[in-house]
Amino acid sequence: MTMPNGLDDQEKLLAEAVGAARKQAFQMNHFLDKERMLDALKCASTMLSELRTSMLSPKSYYELYMAVTNELCHLELYLSEKSHKETDLYELVQYSHTIAPRLYLLITVGIVYIKNDSTLKRSILKDLVEMCRGVQHPLRGLFLRNYLLQCTRNILPDVLVAENEHEGNVYDAIDFVLTNFAEMNKLWVRMQHQGHSSEKTRREKEREELKILVGTNLVRLSQLESATLETYKRLILPGILEQVVSCRDAIAQEYLMECIIQVFPDEFHLQTLDPFLKSCAQLETGVNVKNIIISLIERLAAYNQRSGKTSGNAIDAIIPAEVELFEVFSVQVANIVQTRTDMPLEDTISLQVALLSLAQKVYADRVDYVDKVLGTTAQILDRMNMNNISHLLSVNQELSRLLRICIDFYNNALTIIQLSNFCPLLEKFDYTSRKSLALYLVMNILENETQVTTAEQADSLLTIITPLIKDDETNTTNNSTDAEEFAEEQGVVARFIHLLKSEEPDMQYKMLQTARKHLGNGGGQRLKHVLPPLVFAAYQLAFKYKAIAEQDENWDKKCQKIVQYCHSTISALAKADLPDLALRLYLQGALVIGEIRYTNHETVAYEFMTQAFSLYEDEISDSKAQLAAITLIMSTFEQMSCFGEENAEPLRTNCALAASKLLKKPDQCRGVVACAALFWSGKQNGEEMRDEKRTLDCLKKGARIASQCLDTGVQVQLYVELLNHYLFYFERGNSLITVAMLNQLIAKVNEELPNLEPSEETKQIESHYKNTLAHLRTRMESNDATLEVSFAGITLN
Repeated sequence: MTMPNGLDDQEKLLAEAVGAARKQAFQMNHFLDKERMLDALKCASTMLSELRTSMLSPKSYYELYMAVTNELCHLELYLSEKSHKETDLYELVQYSHTIAPRLYLLITVGIVYIKNDSTLKRSILKDLVEMCRGVQHPLRGLFLRNYLLQCTRNILPDVLVAENEHEGNVYDAIDFVLTNFAEMNKLWVRMQHQGHSSEKTRREKEREELKILVGTNLVRLSQLESATLETYKRLILPGILEQVVSCRDAIAQEYLMECIIQVFPDEFHLQTLDPFLKSCAQLETGVNVKNIIISLIERLAAYNQRSGKTSGNAIDAIIPAEVELFEVFSVQVANIVQTRTDMPLEDTISLQVALLSLAQKVYADRVDYVDKVLGTTAQILDRMNMNNISHLLSVNQELSRLLRICIDFYNNALTIIQLSNFCPLLEKFDYTSRKSLALYLVMNILENETQVTTAEQADSLLTIITPLIKDDETNTTNNSTDAEEFAEEQGVVARFIHLLKSEEPDMQYKMLQTARKHLGNGGGQRLKHVLPPLVFAAYQLAFKYKAIAEQDENWDKKCQKIVQYCHSTISALAKADLPDLALRLYLQGALVIGEIRYTNHETVAYEFMTQAFSLYEDEISDSKAQLAAITLIMSTFEQMSCFGEENAEPLRTNCALAASKLLKKPDQCRGVVACAALFWSGKQNGEEMRDEKRTLDCLKKGARIASQCLDTGVQVQLYVELLNHYLFYFERGNSLITVAMLNQLIAKVNEELPNLEPSEETKQIESHYKNTLAHLRTRMESNDATLEVSFAGITLN
């Protein structure tokens, strides 16, 4: 007979069955009140006959079952109170016509007998669990045995040795529950094979709803207080595993293995890992063994963290020394991977991730365990000839998780490079994934400020992050990256370079050489980001050698080496079409060399300045960039005091010549006026030159060039700037600059400024001029006797 599928049909059938049952229950209670036992039992049997239906779904059947068994409680209560010793009810109820009602009544009466006379416990329990075999319909049988389990939950013998052997002991309870479990599991599995194949999905859903009935048996076993670890190892676990493996049903196996993990104590699991994991290897192909093992690993790791003693930030493991937890899991997982050839590769890697997690949580100090997991993973990939694993594959995500867990757990890149199998495993990824992991590692280094202190460490880390500092040589067509993202990545690498720090200057130099070797082949786009930090680190190192000159007699030669290193590094930037950057670094180098003053420093500083000039003349063509560059060259030279006159004069002359050759007149004007500083505050024999004539010549030449500008707005702006320059040198005591010159400039500006058209630029010029006049007015009104010059005679309006 086919089960009705419609919800309405089910509700109708359920309502009818529950109505009939309640009607019989009413009659049964009526006869019990009248103490008409036989009539009451007949009504109870008729009521229980409703449970013989095959028309209800598991959900509906459960509701009917609950309604009927609730009524049976009244019968049990009555029998317990009346205790009919003159009538053998246990035999009487067996004359019921149909087996299902007969067994429900038999269980109810049997429980009453046990409660009244505990010496009957052993025999009745054995009798009941065997008699229940009479119902082989899966749904009816499951609920019948569940009723047996529920009724006996408080009367199972739970002692090792009973006062009266007929009362039974814990071993009888274990035998009772295991027998019931085995029969229930068979019934549950049989549900899968009933009906048409097209209803497979519905059957699986129904089985999912009923699984808790089977699992309750394991819960009951776990609640036996007299069941020791030895009992669990010898009787309980073997009995469960035998049934799980032999049932050959994926749904049952997966659920029951998960049940075992969840219901029994962690201490029991620790001592029975081998048999449990060996059974995992024997499960059906449809079982997700990965989830079972991961669940067990996570539970044991959590147990260790929960129960372990905390010392500082670490947790001392409480796993007994004789339990080689990692070794057992490692061997058994390898066995499972080898046995289950159907297991997807990503599941295999997930098991390695779980093993890694176990090693870190339970054996935090055992780096070799972590390395072993990485090595095993690499071997698995080698066997499958997996290389250049695409970042689009799901297995790639699991492998990435494996390596990221290592990085996150240790939060120390120096520990990562101790893992000999980290790099070989990293090489299995495609370029995109390797780059992503390299970036992840560098970000971790920066967040934890991990300082790299030896050249070997630097070499290992730079090898790992090669994808960040070098393009993919195997795929030259697909190295395009978003410019902003690329700049951000290279900025991260540049920040990493500043963490290459050693207290030993010689080791610091070795690290810089190692970094230069790795970073030098990244191409111009990368060099502009990663080489400048190296140059500045080298400059800092030179100052360090200068500071320890008294302790290190070879500091002079070492500084020369560092300067050569910087020169070749900056040359690489110049050759990579980065003249602006190279020029700035050459100038910075000249300043550093001038301050350190080692042997032959003047010649080398002059070489750095001439290299900057060469770049200016040969490589920089944009007019704005030229003005910025020549201004930078002049301001650098103006600060330097290490040059003798034979080197200083050509540099000054070249600066003035370069400024006068600028393409645009305004740029020429500004450049020439800037040259004035070289003849005033520029150094000659270590002192400021204060050459009044040549300073004034530069200013006059600037004024001449300004007068040649055709744009009135630009001309006025230049005159205002010139006025400020004249004032600057006038205040500092240049006697050749007169009040008449200042008045001439002021008059020129006053004449031209009102003729300018209103605009944003005009506003800026006016603001600049007003501020200049305000400064002059303050000086004129000041009574400060320390002023070197007199401002009398200056006409502001």
